[in-house]
Amino acid sequence: MPFCVYYLGNSTERSHMGRVNEEVEAENGTVLKYQHHSNGRGFVSPKARVQPSTFVASTAYIEADARIGDNGTIGSGSWIDRGVILGERVFIGQNVHIGRDTVVGNDVRLGSHSRIGANVRIAGGMRIDADAQVADAAVLGIPRESAMPVKRSAGRVSSYLSDRAA
Repeated sequence: MPFCVYYLGNSTERSHMGRVNEEVEAENGTVLKYQHHSNGRGFVSPKARVQPSTFVASTAYIEADARIGDNGTIGSGSWIDRGVILGERVFIGQNVHIGRDTVVGNDVRLGSHSRIGANVRIAGGMRIDADAQVADAAVLGIPRESAMPVKRSAGRVSSYLSDRAA
């Protein structure tokens, strides 16, 4: 069994960074908060989907309902909030926060110490410099079909067409 973080109470608890952790009850009755990702040992909610080829640094957190595509990198101290969708080959620097329900296209680079708001749409191929702040509901770039997350038709899912930016 992989290393897991457990909480033995009945309610959702806030951590020091303001994260609200989703709970999943394990077979033995304990509540599972996070488990380590196999590539980098970062903390991943059991309700998130992260491709095995993506590196998640050991101090990064990925919250419930997030979906992370192939061959990405999530830097140390970064926090991927609930419902975030990252395309393929996305590079996230150190200490980056990506707000709830944000969609990031393929081949995007987010510089260290950046703060991306909730419900943001970032088109594929964009580069966001270090220490940048992006307001909630912003749209950056013009989405190209080939650069936004897509669902593959053959069984293996790397990113998701149904959740693509409008």
